[in-house]
Amino acid sequence: MLQEGDNAPAFKTKDQNGNTIALSDFEGKKVILFFYPEDDTPTCTEEACNLRDNFSLLKKKGFIILGVSPQDVKSHKKFSTKFELPFPLLADRDKKIIDAYGCWGQKQMFGHKYMGVWRYTFIIDENGKIEKIFRKVHSKNHTEQILKNYSS
Repeated sequence: MLQEGDNAPAFKTKDQNGNTIALSDFEGKKVILFFYPEDDTPTCTEEACNLRDNFSLLKKKGFIILGVSPQDVKSHKKFSTKFELPFPLLADRDKKIIDAYGCWGQKQMFGHKYMGVWRYTFIIDENGKIEKIFRKVHSKNHTEQILKNYSS
């Protein structure tokens, strides 16, 4: 399991526009890397829209925002367009990024157990180190949670 202070696992994949995005593209910048289970579902939409609504503030504070889920480019494009999301959503169909960050495992809903993506957020510093991990994400207030609990 990744810990604060570890090197962030490198990755390269496509975003909702078909652009190739790699973590190394953001060297020298602070990255909010948020993992979410599925496009256009209620809680995932709350989280993404909270980050969207605070995009200018986060950008002003020097953050780049990247979302990751196992849906494909087409699904991400539809979600991004519908909610006017101003940041890349990364397609991880084979779950390589999700696995590298330890965001896949057993979940439970209404007594039913299943495998899925855990809603985690990683703050990665300018040198590619994990500065903060949020394993209990407050979707409706995620920006506030990040800014309150993150110290650069």
